[in-house]
Amino acid sequence: MDYQSVLNEVESWPLDERIRLVEDVWDRLGGEDYEPDLTPELKAELDQRIAEMESNPELGVPWEQAKARVLGRLQQ
Repeated sequence: MDYQSVLNEVESWPLDERIRLVEDVWDRLGGEDYEPDLTPELKAELDQRIAEMESNPELGVPWEQAKARVLGRLQQ
């Protein structure tokens, strides 16, 4: 089965199943030895976000809360 066939099949699945697939694939990628090259702009953005998070940790949102908010928006 080629990539496009798989993608077409997955697009027919319910949203929660597609999200579950993406999460499972993402989790499996964690074991791979891949480190993408960061552009200078992306590195600067990440550095700025880390600095902001470290100086204002109370502004952070727990993962489960952020995930629920995103899923709620997708279901509207």
